[in-house]
Amino acid sequence: MSGQDTVHVWVGRTAGGRPEVARRLLRRAGSALLGQVEREVVVGHAPDGRPWVRAGAGVLPVSVSHGDGVVVVAARRAGAVGVDVERRRRLPAVALARRWYAPPEVGWLHGLPEDDRADGFLLLWTAKEAVGKALGRGLRDGGSRRLMPVPEQPRSLLRPVPGLADVRVGHPAGPPELVLAVAVAAPAGEVAVLLR
Repeated sequence: MSGQDTVHVWVGRTAGGRPEVARRLLRRAGSALLGQVEREVVVGHAPDGRPWVRAGAGVLPVSVSHGDGVVVVAARRAGAVGVDVERRRRLPAVALARRWYAPPEVGWLHGLPEDDRADGFLLLWTAKEAVGKALGRGLRDGGSRRLMPVPEQPRSLLRPVPGLADVRVGHPAGPPELVLAVAVAAPAGEVAVLLR
């Protein structure tokens, strides 16, 4: 993958809301992608809460997501990145979608077999969160109603986000109990996703 635009993703386990795991994964990302030893990597947060990673003169675009007992870090040398994670679980998917999602997404979700709706809801939700992070806006300004591409197979491919030039999102395969989404703000061209 030398020379190819790549999003690197680390998944860690955590107990409670302990930030040490996220800091350790961010330092690991900085070390791997900025070519410095971990003790030379500095991790912090901007005033808006977004994480940053620096080593020497290098700054690494990163994103962090916390879920029930898990933390995920995504990093990308080529530019903005967003990541989100949710545990697979049962939930009233269609009712929640009616409250939060755009009508085409509600229709897509309603058309799924009932047993697939919770996963469908989480696929869309994680995509929305990851895109919001890649844009630096989160879900503000109607982000939960921002239309996402319908998840298709293979889900790991980053697909264009409707109405957002140069923004793509996909769902790389991770641990089976998790739904992961990765988003990038990047001009056309292939972007690989590598779970580390």
